[in-house]
Amino acid sequence: MSVLQLEGVTKRYGDKTAVSGISLNVERGEIFGLLGGNGAGKTTTMRMVLGLIYPDEGRILYHGKPYSKELIGKLGYLPEERGLYPKIKVSDQILYLAELRGVPRAAADKALKGWLDKFEVPEYYGKKVEELSKGNQQKIQFIAAVIHNPDILVLDEAFSGLDPVNVELLKATVLELREQGKTILFSSHRMDHVEELCRNICILHKSNTVLKGSLRDIKASYPKERVLLETSVPVTGLDRLPGVAVVKAEESRYELRVSEPSAAQQILQAAMAEADVHRFQILEPTLTEIFIKKVGDGE
Repeated sequence: MSVLQLEGVTKRYGDKTAVSGISLNVERGEIFGLLGGNGAGKTTTMRMVLGLIYPDEGRILYHGKPYSKELIGKLGYLPEERGLYPKIKVSDQILYLAELRGVPRAAADKALKGWLDKFEVPEYYGKKVEELSKGNQQKIQFIAAVIHNPDILVLDEAFSGLDPVNVELLKATVLELREQGKTILFSSHRMDHVEELCRNICILHKSNTVLKGSLRDIKASYPKERVLLETSVPVTGLDRLPGVAVVKAEESRYELRVSEPSAAQQILQAAMAEADVHRFQILEPTLTEIFIKKVGDGE
């Protein structure tokens, strides 16, 4: 049985449909990617999962059961927008939020200090949120989402505002939570993060599901159109091969696009006729390319 199930969930506001008939299953120990452009319905879906708003049609099940007040302590949410009080100390508001979710103050205090140590910022315990950089505020907001050790975690743009070092730190933390058996609904505009973390995805566009399933299977269903080529010396005439377009050429390194698989073999043959081939790779489509094909360049 899936930990989290959405079955034909629809949400309307007046004559506007925010989410239309979304269905998905998220298993224990899974990071599920929920993708879409602005206004696609991601945030509305997340708020319904959290019980903040209710669907007009369909149902949401947690371990096969409908939403109940007992779930409050089992759900964690990291919103895209900053939601912490800037003039209140980190410790005061994190401990308060933990107590609201049923965690005794002493246990919450120990957990907070443990998280601050993990993120290498123990000195933030007594600081006001406004004294922290945006990236460090995001770390504190992440702690607020997990301080009560939830079973189901909803992460909306979890790495927003973080530098590359802290992105890797938080990414490793998310993977640790997955290994602990947490069920994670993950949304991000960074497709490379989704590819690294998620096994299954759902793409929303204008409230509708346009693509859903295993990321591996989705990629396999799209043609491989990109070729990388590196040679010992520059190769001429690649742009004259039928079905081949040169996207980028830097000395003896080429990125090419092919209209059909047979064109890739022509590239290899042409290159071998003029130089030693150091690298020849036919690349599967990136999630970014798939996303653009499904929802358009405007997103």
